[in-house]
Amino acid sequence: MKTTILKTGKIKNIFNQLHHNLGGSLNVETNEYILDINSELGKGSIRGITFNGGISYLEFDIQFMDDFTLAINSPNASPIYFAYCSQGSLMHSFGALAKKRELQKFQTGILTNKGGQEHCLHFKKADNALKTTLIVVNTTSEEAAQKKGLNYNLHQTFFSEKDQENFFYVGSFNLKIADKIRQLHAIKEKGMVRSLNLEGLVHMILALEIQQHSDDLEHQSKNAGALTLREMEEISELSSFIQNYPEVQFTVQYLSRKSGLSPTKLQEGFKAVHERTVADYIREVRVQKAEELIKNTDLNISEVVYSIGLTSRSYFSKIFKQKYDCSPKRYKDNQNFTAAIA
Repeated sequence: MKTTILKTGKIKNIFNQLHHNLGGSLNVETNEYILDINSELGKGSIRGITFNGGISYLEFDIQFMDDFTLAINSPNASPIYFAYCSQGSLMHSFGALAKKRELQKFQTGILTNKGGQEHCLHFKKADNALKTTLIVVNTTSEEAAQKKGLNYNLHQTFFSEKDQENFFYVGSFNLKIADKIRQLHAIKEKGMVRSLNLEGLVHMILALEIQQHSDDLEHQSKNAGALTLREMEEISELSSFIQNYPEVQFTVQYLSRKSGLSPTKLQEGFKAVHERTVADYIREVRVQKAEELIKNTDLNISEVVYSIGLTSRSYFSKIFKQKYDCSPKRYKDNQNFTAAIA
């Protein structure tokens, strides 16, 4: 087992230390650090970026060939860590010898440390890549010191003056965050545009994690139920399947048979994850795909309609205008006009 100790909270120093200890290839693109690793320890990448306001984002996408512990010690800071696992599981402890707690796939975690101990992230040897993210909020930033803004409010929420103990919270399963992370990975732009898109999505992920904590407290008081991990995984796979094949005529009965979920549980899952029924989700995916085709291809409107599995152009125009407040024809004409004067 290999252990790496980080005695800094700054992204630049973190990646320099990781590069020194783990090897690999380190690249920096518009303040975004990317460490690609291919060694006996593991294969994959670690990414990180810091935004204004003392918020940083770290992402691990690695298949570890051996057990690995990352110990983070920031003696002059009291950050709040918002963790999320998209794939695999992660163990955490306050100090190397303390009790380990597990963060499973699709679970959120909130970690604070008031005792000066290290945050230890324990990565297990695995057959598949671990995908986990950390959003680090610096509660000693200038904004927090002035007792205003997000950092200060989060400090007040998760650091009780009466409570000197460390805080470890593991939330319910949440697929909305996984969807935002997929959107983050899909960003194709470079430079400043990429940085702005990253920052916007990271703030949305942070908001979802905070909301999950509030929802869990409310559900706990009401003794409400939630979807199981297996059910979450099935909903996630079905969502990706629908996104990849928007032209297929899916029915609730077919999706129910494919997933092994009852039609009732299927609808419950889609409402919990996407805040819409199965049919509404399919329609949403089709309209979004149509917008991409109109914008990025030479297909005419009828061809676009066929490509997303619809047969009625008038119906397509109706649902497209409902979402974008613009007819498909006008949207395509505007695209053609813009291309002509570019």
